[in-house]
Amino acid sequence: MSSVIDHPVPTNVITGFLGVGKTTAIQHLLKHKPDSERWAVLVNEFGEIGVDGSMFSGASGTDQGVFIKEVPGGCMCCVSGLPMQVALNLLLSEAKPDRLLIEPTGLGHPKEVLATFDTDYYRSIIDLRATLTLVDARKVTDERYRNHDIFRQQISVADRIIASKSDLYEGNELENLQAFLDKMGKSSVPVEPVVQGQLDWHWLNESSGFFNEHSSNTEVQNGGSEKPSMQFHGFFDLPKPAPGFETKGARFEPELVFDFNRLFPLLSGVEVERLKAIFITQNGIFVFNKADGVLSVSSLDEAMDSRIEVITDAPLDFDKIEVELRHAVIDSSNQ
Repeated sequence: MSSVIDHPVPTNVITGFLGVGKTTAIQHLLKHKPDSERWAVLVNEFGEIGVDGSMFSGASGTDQGVFIKEVPGGCMCCVSGLPMQVALNLLLSEAKPDRLLIEPTGLGHPKEVLATFDTDYYRSIIDLRATLTLVDARKVTDERYRNHDIFRQQISVADRIIASKSDLYEGNELENLQAFLDKMGKSSVPVEPVVQGQLDWHWLNESSGFFNEHSSNTEVQNGGSEKPSMQFHGFFDLPKPAPGFETKGARFEPELVFDFNRLFPLLSGVEVERLKAIFITQNGIFVFNKADGVLSVSSLDEAMDSRIEVITDAPLDFDKIEVELRHAVIDSSNQ
């Protein structure tokens, strides 16, 4: 690696809980990066399907100076971090970037990701800069978030807190967030209210305090799950990202075309903690993103196939959802 990386690459981890807008924030940064620079993004979301990497596909390419690589399934810290290290090394050698952004899964352990860089090898090729943690300040009064180990860990590693979706705040959300930070001993961490992921890329150049505050001897968690067969195109189980949650995904043959007018109400009615999907429809290719009970839709230039991932903390009839999805297929000759 040292033969192709001639200087440590400025690197930022951008973390935050499910549905907080990490992908939108990174897309904003990529649109506003200096034209003369090459940036790389290492992205990981829940499950094995790889929706997030496809969401970045329109922004990537040599012409744009942006290079994307995904860590498949689970979280970056699982299996002793080997999937992350392999993907990271390949990305650095292929892209030779001027900056690296890392987006861990919203249910991953960011301390383990950051601790990966506390070795002589990675210190020679990675220049760890500020970790940005996105927080929806409306959530800090919810005990499910306040007491969740991963949510608290994301706060603890932050060099700057991004209060995302601030246009939706209606009262004292920022005061509640600051009070929560005070209780966690993070009073001095700057808080930036942000709308639609509009991060200031200059924040990326700030220094990281991680190695001064945390031990690198954090126990790495092992996901312990084999990658499921992708030849089954219905829903299948994915590694559980955290206790109390269930994750499932499905992929569909690229020849299948879905009826957009059936998909939207179908996905709107699915009550889950998080939903991400890409579907090829008669009206084009669309990304469906559901968080906090709200389904948003955006277009995509291309996709390898249609795919969906959901995460839920309550029982869900996946068989029924699969049947409804197949009924939404216009061209069913390949089912």
